[in-house]
Amino acid sequence: MTDVLIVGAGPVGLTMAAELARYGVGVRLIDRAPHATETSKALVIWSRTLELMDRMGCTQAFLDVGLPVHGASIRSGGKVLGNPRFGDIASAYNFALMIPQRDTERLLAAHLRSFSVEVERQVEMVGFSEAADGEACLRHADGSEEMVRTPWLIGCDGAHSTVRHRLDLAFEGSAQGDDWLLADVRLDGPGAPPPDEIATYLHRDGPFVVFPIPGGRARVVETVGKTDATHPRPDPTLDDVQDLIDQRAGGGFRASDPVWLTHFRINERKVTDYQRGHVFLAGDAAHIHSPAGGQGMNTGMQDAVNLAWKLAMVVRGQAGESLLGSYSPERSAVGDMVLRNAGRLTDMATLSNPAAQAARNLALRFLLGLHAVRDRMATQMSEIEIAYAGSPLSKGRGAGARWDPETYGGPPPGAGGEPRFVLYAADAARGAALTGRFPGLLESTPRSPPDASGLFVVRPDGYLGLSAGETDWDDAERYLQGLAQSDGRTGGHAS
Repeated sequence: MTDVLIVGAGPVGLTMAAELARYGVGVRLIDRAPHATETSKALVIWSRTLELMDRMGCTQAFLDVGLPVHGASIRSGGKVLGNPRFGDIASAYNFALMIPQRDTERLLAAHLRSFSVEVERQVEMVGFSEAADGEACLRHADGSEEMVRTPWLIGCDGAHSTVRHRLDLAFEGSAQGDDWLLADVRLDGPGAPPPDEIATYLHRDGPFVVFPIPGGRARVVETVGKTDATHPRPDPTLDDVQDLIDQRAGGGFRASDPVWLTHFRINERKVTDYQRGHVFLAGDAAHIHSPAGGQGMNTGMQDAVNLAWKLAMVVRGQAGESLLGSYSPERSAVGDMVLRNAGRLTDMATLSNPAAQAARNLALRFLLGLHAVRDRMATQMSEIEIAYAGSPLSKGRGAGARWDPETYGGPPPGAGGEPRFVLYAADAARGAALTGRFPGLLESTPRSPPDASGLFVVRPDGYLGLSAGETDWDDAERYLQGLAQSDGRTGGHAS
């Protein structure tokens, strides 16, 4: 029997499989495509995702391949309206790492292989049971079918998710009216934006955005208007790209050597619940939105990290099954926030009314002249401020916030081969007694807290679960007991 079956081997499915395998969970990862992504697709990995990769043990491989970008610019009419920088992001990774999705998938697949798990390609999931210890029907390339017993199924199979469709979950939202042009090209000339900067040119006809790509390339993205359904838009050409450079970016540089030219349309959709029984959704299967901010893939990979440690603790008998009930409310709230923020950025950039455009540009020049606003923009993009204040796992003042890496006092929580909460307590003797009562939940040795007046329990993904006073040991006991026995088992005593 397979402990967990994952459908879809993009960045989200690969992250999910690697994390579960790292925790010793038996996993199969299938994908109906014959090969991995060959285009650049999602381009940026942000600070919080890189921090979580530290726990996974694969950050360095990405740093070796990616291109660090240290800032952004917003321009209009030949003037710079603002120049946010990423250097003040409160993370060791205070930059945006530009890396094509094909490389992200290649590196994640190599990381997965280090746990002796391979992607099973040309394998399609054609049916499943939602029950515990249910079955899934897999169809192979030769047409043969295989029945797989698996208690847990995870759909990471993208915007057209088979898992979501078979659950009959509403994917609520809409498609934006404009078509967009995307081109991966080389840009040369004195007017080209710096190679370590994401440049946005606001123009009366629509935005023009340049993203650096490793290897001296760049991606350009711009709106090209609405399509008449009776006259399909022809594929874009290099001349189309150059015309847009000249019109919207003021010229001064030329595009050449295209490797990918396409049109796309922005969809903004999301499911309400990411879980139904023993079936979960993650990534684009659960939420899709504007690429503004570059947070789609990051949000999906963080979905995977969030679910993997919880599912591993349940499969391993360390925690009660209701721990999994925190996944959907936590990640659905994040999905709502990302959808809202990306939509606002897109709406701002695509204003068509000349008076509204002029007011926007004046407001941006003023606001981006304020250091606090620039920092806030960079921090929001980095995702380091994502928090789970409303989660059922968050108890006490400040609970749900990211536990600052500088306060760890040891390796990051969750960096080992077993998912464990970490107790931070000034009273080492009482702390050791508590960890002894919950060996399945807690790292064996308590750590010193940054504030001796506090008692803290930090989750395996580095978020604060419990925040209590230094003498509130009963609160800590109840918190852990709730995790361990939430479904009537004594998971807190698993080894």
